Amino acid sequence: MNKFEALGLGEEILKAVKEMGFETPSDVQEKAIPVLLNEETDMVALAQTGTGKTAAFGFPLIEKTNADSKITQGLILSPTRELCLQITNELKNYAKFIPQLNVTAIYGGASITDQAKQIKKGSQIVVATPGRMQDMINRKLVDISNIGYCILDEADEMLNMGFYEDIKTILSHTPKSKHTWLFSATMPKEVSEIAKRFMNKPVEITVGHKNTGSKNVSHEYYVVNHRDRYLALKRLADANPDIFSVIFCRTKRDTQKVAENLIVDGYNAAALHGDLSQNQRDLVMKSFRNNQIQMLVATDVAARGIDVDDVTHVINYQLPDEIETYTHRSGRTGRAGKSGVSMVIVSKSEERKIRNIERIIKKSFEKKEIPGGEEICQIQLFHLANDIKKSEINHEIDAYLPSINEVLEDFTKEELIKKFFTVEFSRFHNYYKKSKDLNVTGGDNGRDTFSGSGAGSTRYFINVGEKDGFDWMSLKDFLKEVLELGQDAVSRVDVKQNFSFFNTDEEHVDKVLAVFGDFQMQGRKINVEVSKDSRGAGRGGKRKGGGRKRKNFGKEERFSGKRKNDNAGKQKSGRKRDSRKRSDRK
Repeated sequence: MNKFEALGLGEEILKAVKEMGFETPSDVQEKAIPVLLNEETDMVALAQTGTGKTAAFGFPLIEKTNADSKITQGLILSPTRELCLQITNELKNYAKFIPQLNVTAIYGGASITDQAKQIKKGSQIVVATPGRMQDMINRKLVDISNIGYCILDEADEMLNMGFYEDIKTILSHTPKSKHTWLFSATMPKEVSEIAKRFMNKPVEITVGHKNTGSKNVSHEYYVVNHRDRYLALKRLADANPDIFSVIFCRTKRDTQKVAENLIVDGYNAAALHGDLSQNQRDLVMKSFRNNQIQMLVATDVAARGIDVDDVTHVINYQLPDEIETYTHRSGRTGRAGKSGVSMVIVSKSEERKIRNIERIIKKSFEKKEIPGGEEICQIQLFHLANDIKKSEINHEIDAYLPSINEVLEDFTKEELIKKFFTVEFSRFHNYYKKSKDLNVTGGDNGRDTFSGSGAGSTRYFINVGEKDGFDWMSLKDFLKEVLELGQDAVSRVDVKQNFSFFNTDEEHVDKVLAVFGDFQMQGRKINVEVSKDSRGAGRGGKRKGGGRKRKNFGKEERFSGKRKNDNAGKQKSGRKRDSRKRSDRK
């Protein structure tokens, strides 16, 4: 029996579920769906973004909707246009084999007349943003007086965005006999007030703990001087060549500035904020979903509703004012069962905020160091080699091979490899060879720092990584077992696809090198050597597709050379870089 069958879903939905490839219900789906199907009740469901909440309320809503009646029976309120459209599309997919069921999206930035026409034709389920729904009600273009179910999705975000009064007004036009299902990632007091005021003895389900972060997301922070924040951002990107990220800024102005600087410095970047037109926002999001943009710089409001499963990193360029907002930010990665990393760039005076966030999300942050130039060069060099290894041969060049061989016939294989990598890599190496240390040294507000940090620590390179089945935790355990060192003797473990880095205290260097002098794992020699750069680095994510291509290498400040960029309306997005030409980077 399909595990979704056990939840009590009907044949039409089960057929759609099978076609979409769903096999196992998520925790929130397993807890919510049977209750909502079998009981006429209100519900408060707390679960992180990306845990399958849409299906958790969507499946029961479709099952309980009379598709033969044309009246509106279900209303779903969501905070943003993007999320509104996403929910609508998902519900249409769930109801694919119920052709008479109509789902209509109501949101700002589109023709209200066209939306009213769709409602008039008969729409059993309406998905709406609060502002446009209010407008439709005031103009008497929609009737929600007979709905049986009202769903408040991402309730905490709607309230954070100032929709409390709108929600109250909208709910006043609905019948008291309806059932309300509230889904939220966090439970601030405003959400509690909504539940108390508009719900009748709701069933409460919680996946994880209230206000906690996703178990698939690791959290780390970097302490730099305020003036070096942008340089630190670029270093973190360069240390993770396959990065596919959302970068959060507090203001629209900072968002636009950071995105423009990244584009000028050759990164695939774009801004997403409230000053963009709806068409510009759509173009940016389309490019991001298609992986044409690898660094999406966004405000918190604009990023709400982003639903992209492959985001490897969330980078907090600036911390938010509200701790709950951090939970939403970090929830943009580590989705659909994948792992993700949430990075925070802070100044020394902001370190205490990290402790406050830890208490709320019930997860610890790892203090890490911005990687140095030598380590970034090593990472990029191996990334380039791996890209070459994976590249498919273009046989259209076969006709030119005799002439090419004639030009290169005097060189050995080793010399050709060196020349090729010199052409591709020299500018990158020259850019970073004199780079400064961006890390701020000093205490950590009374918190113990990890061993292997600062003076007396040695950094090592090891030729195993993700392809060998390691993540940072399993590699750390492996190293501690092999080296027979204490609990905290191995630190700053950074796992890349084909290789990794780790630190130990300087006193263990001889032992580490001796143990791995002739060490083999499954018949393969494991090579460990001291890295020329002893600083720690950020742990990298992995993404399908090629790495960011870069243009020119210049100074570590802004480079004023001319560059061509693609446009998305008035919104620019960066082009893929060529490693032979590069400059630094509501």
